[in-house]
Amino acid sequence: PYDSTDADVAKQGEFELELGPVGRRRDGSKRIAVAPAVIGNLGLEGNRELVIQGQREVALDREPGEPRSAIVDNGVFIKQVLRQGALQDASGPSIATEYGLLLPSVHGDKGTGLSVAGILSQRTEAVSVHLNAALAWTREHEPDLFLGAILEGPYSWAVRPVAEVFGEQASGSPRITSGLVGAIWRFREGLSFDVGIRRAHDGNETIRELRLGLTWTFG
Repeated sequence: PYDSTDADVAKQGEFELELGPVGRRRDGSKRIAVAPAVIGNLGLEGNRELVIQGQREVALDREPGEPRSAIVDNGVFIKQVLRQGALQDASGPSIATEYGLLLPSVHGDKGTGLSVAGILSQRTEAVSVHLNAALAWTREHEPDLFLGAILEGPYSWAVRPVAEVFGEQASGSPRITSGLVGAIWRFREGLSFDVGIRRAHDGNETIRELRLGLTWTFG
């Protein structure tokens, strides 16, 4: 259910599908349905993965002339593990980088951009922590800084509590601050379900969001 990520990649030849089949967001007085949000991760050789993402949004309160739906947050990235650590069953922190292209939206922002992120993850028996820092050149051709942190309960639990906070600032735009709480249920090896409730502030606007999803690994 996160906006941030962890310092791990899919194994070579595996495909990991992160699917949010239904979600609901309120931006101020505007209601938006997210159906679906999709991230696909394909494991490559050399501790890398190819990441492709996008999501369809449907405006439930349309203004005159506004498209009913849009496909947004599109991108293609490479994630590379730089140091194998706790997430790869080794000792110490795991460190990764993720870089790629921000692609144009359908019925949204038409520009392209770039993004590069550093990710540090550590896992103990009691807790997992994932720290993210990303710099981007946005689709509006403005610099952007993103800082995020994920906190998860014991990985051995079938249902573990999770939380995320992040802040984002693009040049010339209001600062975004966000918090999420939720849970991940590992139904079986390779299949997990998640739920998250998010509240954020974008300038003077308050955002409330419900996220439901699954992660399915096969290959």
